[in-house]
This record gives sequence, structure tokens and C-alpha cells, in this order.
Amino acid sequence: MRAAVIHEYGEPSVVRTEDVDDPLVGPDYVLVEVAAAGVNPVDWKVVAGYLRGAFPHHLPLIPGWDVSGVVVGVGPAVTEVEVGDQVSAYARKDHVEHGTFAERVAVHTRAVAKVPDEVDIVDAGALPLAGLTAAQLLGATEVGAHDTVLVHAAAGGVGSFATQLAVARGARVIGTGSSASHDYLRSLGAEPVAYGEGLASRVTELTPGGAQVVIDLIGGEALAATPDLLAPNGRVASIVDADTVRELGGRYVFVRPDASMLGELLQQVARGEVTVHIAERFGLDMAAEALAASKSGHVRGKIVITV
Repeated sequence: MRAAVIHEYGEPSVVRTEDVDDPLVGPDYVLVEVAAAGVNPVDWKVVAGYLRGAFPHHLPLIPGWDVSGVVVGVGPAVTEVEVGDQVSAYARKDHVEHGTFAERVAVHTRAVAKVPDEVDIVDAGALPLAGLTAAQLLGATEVGAHDTVLVHAAAGGVGSFATQLAVARGARVIGTGSSASHDYLRSLGAEPVAYGEGLASRVTELTPGGAQVVIDLIGGEALAATPDLLAPNGRVASIVDADTVRELGGRYVFVRPDASMLGELLQQVARGEVTVHIAERFGLDMAAEALAASKSGHVRGKIVITV
């Protein structure tokens, strides 16, 4: 099969598309013929070697943790899906080696959810990591219908989903972003506010008592400003800086595979409660360009590789 492969760590340009062996399919794994693979910031960080202290890595490796496609093979212990089913998965494994930027990938059943007929298969490939991250952030902060939620970087992949999911729960959402993204944030149901110097005063104008929940997707100054943005007894969660968010009494979230939660997210897409916003599409042979686009940091919605 064809796959995007790296033989050394570095910039996205080290990625090459080449022929590799088909994946092995374990007893409780399914073999997916890939239709789409979402591109996330973690992918270019894997290529750069930044996650070697967190997971065992093995070169050569195929990046990618998001996938959607059709089941073309199942292990003997699999009962959840069958050949021919359209599925989606957050396919992170314990070792970084056999990712989803490929024509086929083997995925453990604990990560696999069926894609409803109403959901576009490419959208299903862009959803898992970012959608699950957003859902788990909202779960960690117990976002409810009477909360005002401040989402930092609300126009990005995770931020777009966090905003929509919070709105679906009945919460009021204030989203930080550049002025160019404000109309997009309004379309998601958020009240936009410009990030940068003076953020605290601008947020205070919108919610004088502070936000009940802060969802941080940036870290650094944005996370440090949280005490000035949070209502008394407010809740905060971050995906960036574990030590700092814990010092603030909040939660650090590192997304976990969850087939049941992914299945519910797909149902929300099917019902029209959540929209997957595709910023750019790249073919498998352009995986390096897709990673470079993600690394630029100026993405509204999701980048996806189609196979």
C-alpha cells in the first residue's frame, strides 16, 4: 500500500509517500481502507520528534491519528463492526509507528465508531481527535446550560468543536480569535472577542462577573490570564500546560480514544448540532504540504488528507 512516511525527524518536508507493507490485523482490530485522515497539530509535532518523551517511537513511521473509511477486514474477536461498514476512529496507539496517513490502517475496536448515513465520510475523518478533545474538555469542566464559557482559539479545530458543543448544551460562549475570524465565530454561535493585549478588559465588558468556564487551547499568556477572566469558583481546563492549569486548580486534558463518545459526536453531526468545517483538503501525496499548513497555525476549522 501507499503511505506517507518519515525516516528521520524534522520539518514536514521530510515526509515522503512510498510503498509499505499492509498493516497486521490483530484479533481485536479492524482493517480500514482509508477515505480521509484529519490533520492535527500533534501530527507535525510527531514528525518533528517532539513527542518522543511521551510515547515510544519507531522509524520509519507513518504519522496520523484520525481516520475514516470502510472496514475491509476484521480480527476473529471483533463483533462491533463488520466488513463493509463505514467507520471513524481516533486511532492513537501506544507506540508511534503505524499511523493513518496511508491507504489502509489497522485500528483497535475500542476506538472505532460507525458513521451514520447522514454524515459525509470526509467530515467523519476530520472529527475524531479534535471533536473528542472538545467533548472531554467540556466534560472535565462540567459545562452546563447556565454557564458562560470562554474558549481561547475558538476558530481552530478543537475550538470550533468546543464552541459548538457548548452551545448545544445551552451555554453562552465567548470565543477569542483574530478579527478575521469573528464572522466565523458568530456562525458557530459564539460572541467573538479579539485576543492579545487588553483581553481581560474586553472579556469583562461582555461578562462583568467573569466566565464560569475557561477552555484553554493556547497556554502561555492566555492561560496565565485565567484568574482575571474566571468567575469565583469557576472551572478551567487546558490541553497545553499541565503544571500551570493544575496550579490554577483546573484540569489538564490529553484526549483519549472513546468509541462511545465518538459515536455520539457523529450522531450530533448527523442531527445538525455540530458542523465539521473543512479548511483545506490534500491528497495523500501532499501530506507534507498538509502538515506545513497545520504548522502555520492559521487554520480555521480542520485540514484533511483524502485517500
